[in-house]
Amino acid sequence: MGNKQKYIFVTGGVLSGVGKGITAASIGAILQAKGAEVSIQKCDPYLNVDAGLLNPREHGECYVTKDGAETDLDLGHYERFLDIELTQKSATLSGRLLSQLIADERAGKFNGQTVQLVPHLTGAIKDAIEEAGQGSDVHIVEIGGTVGDYEGLSFVEAIRDFATRVGRENCFYVHVVYVPFIQTSKEFKSKPAQNALNDLRGFGIVPDCVVVRTDEPAPGDIGAKIARFSGMAEDAVILLSNAKTVYEVPLTIYASGIGRVLERFTDNHIKPDLSKWTKLVEAQNKVYKDSVKIGMIAKYLDNEDTYISVIEALKAAAWQENVGLDLQWIDAEDTTDEELAKLDGILVPGGFGKRGIEGKVAAASYALENKKPYLGLCLGLQVAVIAAARKAGLEDANSTEFDEDTKHNVVYIMEGQQGKESTGGTLRLGDYEAKLKAGSVVEKAYATETTIERHRHRYEVNQKFTSEIEKGGLVISGTSPDGKLVEYVEAKDHPYFAATQAHPEFKSRPNRAHPLFVGLIRAAYNK
Repeated sequence: MGNKQKYIFVTGGVLSGVGKGITAASIGAILQAKGAEVSIQKCDPYLNVDAGLLNPREHGECYVTKDGAETDLDLGHYERFLDIELTQKSATLSGRLLSQLIADERAGKFNGQTVQLVPHLTGAIKDAIEEAGQGSDVHIVEIGGTVGDYEGLSFVEAIRDFATRVGRENCFYVHVVYVPFIQTSKEFKSKPAQNALNDLRGFGIVPDCVVVRTDEPAPGDIGAKIARFSGMAEDAVILLSNAKTVYEVPLTIYASGIGRVLERFTDNHIKPDLSKWTKLVEAQNKVYKDSVKIGMIAKYLDNEDTYISVIEALKAAAWQENVGLDLQWIDAEDTTDEELAKLDGILVPGGFGKRGIEGKVAAASYALENKKPYLGLCLGLQVAVIAAARKAGLEDANSTEFDEDTKHNVVYIMEGQQGKESTGGTLRLGDYEAKLKAGSVVEKAYATETTIERHRHRYEVNQKFTSEIEKGGLVISGTSPDGKLVEYVEAKDHPYFAATQAHPEFKSRPNRAHPLFVGLIRAAYNK
């Protein structure tokens, strides 16, 4: 590959949610398989400072990086596809850049200049892109939303002008468009895609590659028509219909001919080894002799993306154990013992707020009483602790998050945690180390005495109630190195009851399952 760093920009047209993130991650996976060092970044035009306060029902899960950035779920796709750990630099939101610009202006750093979107905001975007790409051969940048959105104009202008900073020959523009199929006339309509390409050209960017997304496989003449309209070579227009699994996309994109287009751009002619992706697709498409029924006790039931990392972690563990996954969605506001009895295992994921809490406590209680395999993540640990304390006789045991006046606040905000700067109030965010109890279930699962997992929570277990929690059937099996914070609990004499204050789903990879999820699947299978 040439000496000069390369940049790939992925934009979208027609509508959002068309698969830009998976496309960007798949291109990165192909380049990695060719031996290139790849970095990746999401630029979101939202005026939010980070994704911490975005509604998960609308935007999907909030993904947390090792250094505590609260980001868009696309960073989860990036980490799973590229098996790298990203940082704050990989998530750039308009609100953060604007708040910094305003702070700089107030501090007099512009020496009385008029502060404007161009060149000041666009300059900040270009600086953020250059900084995030340092040290890699190829830096991939996904621009959120669709080209033409008012809020995204500064980003489109920034990536157009970026070519003057690093040389047009070092920039590769990929535009992802959607071509709908009209049922009444039984034909694909490329006009919205043509208009989207027109929009991009109107902003001064002629793409090097167009990815055409369709629900069903489209005929080749659609690609030819778009190529003709956009003045591009036909091999630079890739038809990408819906895949059974996202892990097919690197294979489909490479087979489609983008390999040749990328080779011309990167001057890297090494044949990629994509066997990892072939194995993943085989694992996902395999018909398994046996399956396990895992119940997700959830309160956001109308958008699976809210729990996407948890779902992917469960799938990876099931593939590793060579068993099918039958995922059941259980409404936390309407949990019944009859429903729980039909499950092979129970998982309580993270979450905030009071709604659905009693259903989650009931699920933890049921798992504890009936020796049903259980995995608790973040809030899943807190409801398990509440369940154990109530079982021990503290009938009103609760978290101060759900009942400020509870006498037995077995989960609480620790003194000194209030007002932690810039962390959404009192959130513990990003990587934290934990020390595991020798001989515990979690120590055996991890096969190590210390762990580092990512966190995103405000409330902690109140160790004043340790004896009641233990009387209720749980043991504290992992703490912070100084012993002040509870990181893991597990049940005594139970096939598998483990819970962590962390979010281990963020470290699971499709071809390297997380041990806590493997433990749940294994126990559910052997129940």
